[in-house]
Amino acid sequence: MADHILLIDDDESLRRVTEYNLISAGFAVVSAATGREGLAAFSRKQPGLVVTDVQLGDMNGIDLLKKFKEAASEVPVIVITAFGTIEMAVQAMHLGAFTFLTKPFDRDTLRLTCAQALEMGELKKRTRNQACEIDRLSGVQGMVTANSAMAELLETARKVAESEASVLISGESGTGKEVLARLIHQRSGRSQHSFVAVNCAAIPAPLIESELFGHVKGAFTGAVKDRKGRFQSAAGGTLFLDEIAELQPEMQVKFLRALQERVIEPVGSDQSEEVDVRIVAATHRDLQEEIQQGRFREDLFYRLSVIPLHLPPLRERREDIAPLVAHFLRKLAAPPAVHFSPAALALFHSYNWPGNIRELQNVVERCLILRHADRIERQEILLPSIASEASGFVPDIPPEGISLPAVEKALIEKALQHSGGNRSQAARLLKIPRHVLIYRLEKFGLE
Repeated sequence: MADHILLIDDDESLRRVTEYNLISAGFAVVSAATGREGLAAFSRKQPGLVVTDVQLGDMNGIDLLKKFKEAASEVPVIVITAFGTIEMAVQAMHLGAFTFLTKPFDRDTLRLTCAQALEMGELKKRTRNQACEIDRLSGVQGMVTANSAMAELLETARKVAESEASVLISGESGTGKEVLARLIHQRSGRSQHSFVAVNCAAIPAPLIESELFGHVKGAFTGAVKDRKGRFQSAAGGTLFLDEIAELQPEMQVKFLRALQERVIEPVGSDQSEEVDVRIVAATHRDLQEEIQQGRFREDLFYRLSVIPLHLPPLRERREDIAPLVAHFLRKLAAPPAVHFSPAALALFHSYNWPGNIRELQNVVERCLILRHADRIERQEILLPSIASEASGFVPDIPPEGISLPAVEKALIEKALQHSGGNRSQAARLLKIPRHVLIYRLEKFGLE
């Protein structure tokens, strides 16, 4: 349970007495005799409070305090010792201890102090959860960056949010276009009203007009009653149109009229309705090229892109990978001790991420579920695009020819690099049996 107390003391008799006193007061207690046992218990189930002695047989309590605070800074820690000094107390408090108790302490003092520490820890947890919920509702969750260009784009988005201008967000799939749109909505004067998202590519062309503008009873077969469209649902708020390039030409004309005149006409009705919405659109296509090919209206493009924002792919902001990994571990409620090894993070940095941030989140979640230990190693990471990218790769053959063994050796070296030296995983990447890979390793003299 999350509100139990972890008691760490190498003095068995005192540990039993302290444990009895706390249990008698109604606290749930898990005890440990050494620092290592305490760390293991902390990792298994994060406690609501840690009470630790300073003089432990295998570890100094102050060093243990540091480790707890690195793993979960919001968990309060009470430090106890029979050899208290002012310097030690100052050091413990500086490192984030809730308080410092000197032995002997009376039963009531310990009980009261533990109750206060648990209450403070619960308050911190609620505050953190509220902050996460605000992030989730506001759509800023996932907008993590250490990239200067991305930081500048986010600052521009915050300024744009204060206006009523239409925004066109471009970028590859998975870069976070809807997240950015939600951020713009939440920072705008329309944040108290609805944010309505529509994926234009997911709605069949015959139904898109009714979906956007609504319809009246009897407008078509199956229209048994009046139905509001997304424009009406977003009244006073923001309408986000993802994959705007998928709108058919005839629908583009009707949509342009709605943008220009701020009126819509439900399907089957001869009455126009005024609408008050802010439009944010997004696409992964190059709309300038779509215009040249005659697939997208130029006047609609200029109406939508009063403020154009382009989200760069993850491969162009690799410094964001480590912060995003840490962000997704928190978002997925990973135990505090779970982390990726330096070699695993290096693999993340070397990969091109064709699926961008969405793919990164999926990989982190898969590793979290299938991990063997708290430290996730490079060989546990299977990036699904590596094999498929290689299968479609055919190198150019220069006029002077090319060495097939050299190409084969290079591919094997690349597979070993991606797998962190794991032969079984390298064989899977190359789609060959493991014994065949071992034969080729010996053939090419590769370790």
